[in-house]
Amino acid sequence: MLNNLGKHTKKVVVAIVGGLVVLVGLVLVPYPGPGWLIVFAGLALLATEFTFAQKVLQFAKGKYDAWVGWVRRQNIVMRIGILALTGLVVLLTIWLVNGFGIVNTLLSLNQEWLVSPLLR
Repeated sequence: MLNNLGKHTKKVVVAIVGGLVVLVGLVLVPYPGPGWLIVFAGLALLATEFTFAQKVLQFAKGKYDAWVGWVRRQNIVMRIGILALTGLVVLLTIWLVNGFGIVNTLLSLNQEWLVSPLLR
């Protein structure tokens, strides 16, 4: 009975930690850095206990490889457009979580538009 409890506890811990790692990775995807690597690490962790996660991991890897291949086949204008859109997403999220508002306050810029609309 105790052995069974240990298996269930491990499964719950893997589910919580793996799920959190995947969520953090998804938040970090548009930012420079290892967003997708973190997502894949979380899925690999989940795959140690859940067969669905193995399937999701293989599917996600395939889609990621397809995306990278598609981007590499595009001309320079399209690549710059994708980069610009990614930069816009980064700037928008920094603004929404009040990153610019903090800098505004620290430097006494008095620029109200830098403050997140979620905090007004």
